[in-house]
Amino acid sequence: MKEETRKLLDKAQQSIEAAKSLLDGGYADFAGARAYYAMFYTAEALLCSKGLKFRKHGGVHAAFGEHFAKTGLLEAKFHRWLLEAFGKRIKGDYGVDDVLVRGDAEALIHQAEEFVVAARNLLGTATRNGGAAKE
Repeated sequence: MKEETRKLLDKAQQSIEAAKSLLDGGYADFAGARAYYAMFYTAEALLCSKGLKFRKHGGVHAAFGEHFAKTGLLEAKFHRWLLEAFGKRIKGDYGVDDVLVRGDAEALIHQAEEFVVAARNLLGTATRNGGAAKE
């Protein structure tokens, strides 16, 4: 696995842990944003594994859909989750009202965890101890 791909997956796992901490502190909007970023870093890692890099979120979203969801390499639900989480992150980050409640953030965190596992499985790595990859 490319070093950059591994680092992005590690960063995704760290974002999940940060999301859990934020949720425990009562910050559902911010926890949801970290869960989105876990999904985003996972999508970037997968694209990186194919030698693809993008500068904007929209580029990552579109390329992930094209190279992984439409081809069936990963279930289309991961692309849908990524896009939905992005919308929630935007509302949570830029809105003045709370957008997410605890249950919403918990669902996003669960989706992010599932996304990381699916990516690691696709890339031929196994997880142990919360995300460390066996090489």
